Amino acid sequence: LLLLLPFAVFAQKRVFVIESYHAEFAWDASYKRAMKESLGPGYQFDYFEMNTKRLSKDQHRKMADLAWEKYLAVKPDLVVLGDDAALEFLAHRFARTQTPVVYLGVNNNPRYYIPNTAENFTGVMERPLLKRSIAFLHDLLPTAKRILVLFDDDVTAQVIRKEIFAGKSSVDVLGVMVEIRLLDNLKLWKEAVISSKGQYDACVIGLYQAVKDADGKPVDADELITWVSRNSPIPTFAFWDFAVGADKTAGGLILSGKDMGVQASSLVKKILDDGVAPREIMPIY
Repeated sequence: LLLLLPFAVFAQKRVFVIESYHAEFAWDASYKRAMKESLGPGYQFDYFEMNTKRLSKDQHRKMADLAWEKYLAVKPDLVVLGDDAALEFLAHRFARTQTPVVYLGVNNNPRYYIPNTAENFTGVMERPLLKRSIAFLHDLLPTAKRILVLFDDDVTAQVIRKEIFAGKSSVDVLGVMVEIRLLDNLKLWKEAVISSKGQYDACVIGLYQAVKDADGKPVDADELITWVSRNSPIPTFAFWDFAVGADKTAGGLILSGKDMGVQASSLVKKILDDGVAPREIMPIY
C-alpha cells in the first residue's frame, strides 16, 4: 500500500487536445496556456495540430486521420476539440467512443457536426458579437454609415457569413451597412484595404491566418496585420484580441482565447474531477 500510494496521489488525468490550427497561432497558444494554468499539475496534456489554416483543404481529412491515430495511441481520459474543423472531421468518430469530449471555439451549431445520439460531448461556443461590436464602433464613430468586415476564406469565416450574415454579403445593423468580404489571397486583401477610403468609414479585421500569397503559400499573419495597420486609409478594429495592439488594430469588442480556455477547463473539471457526465452539462455560449 505504501509503495502504491504515491502513484495514486500523483496520478495525472490525461487530456488530448486536437487543434484545428497550429501552435504558433495566438488563439491556440492562448487557450492552451489558459487550460494548463486553470487545470494545474494534476493534468497531463498531449497535442495534435491539424494545421488547417496553412494546409490546403484537400489535406484536412488526412490530418484528422492522423489525429485519430494519435488518440488511439495516447488513450486519454478526455479529448478537447479546438474549433470547428476538429469537431467537423472527428465528431462522428468520437461519438462511437465512451471518451468524454469538450469542444471549444466552435462557431457553427455543434449539432451540425455531432450525431444526435451522442452523449459524450459538451463545450464552449464562440460567437463574434457582430451587432454589439457595430454598436460599440457607432459610439466611437457616430457618423459612420458603412463598415467593411474582412476575413480570410477558411471554415470559420464561411460559418460566420452563414450564421451571422445569413449567407448575405451585407447586413444593416443599427442603420450602419456592414459588408463582409471573404478573401483568400494577399493581393485581394491589399486591394480591399487600399481601396476602402471613400467606400467605408471603418474596417473590422476578422481572421486572416489562412490568407495565401501568389504561390499559394500561407502569409505571415503578423506581417499581414502590420501591413494593414500601416496602410489602411480608414480606422481598423477587430473581433479577436490577437489582432489588437501596436502595429495592429486600434481595438474592439473582442473575443479572447484565454477566456475560451478558462471556460473549457471548468467543463473538464466537472467531468474528470466531479464525475459529471457530459450529457448533463449544458454547453456554454
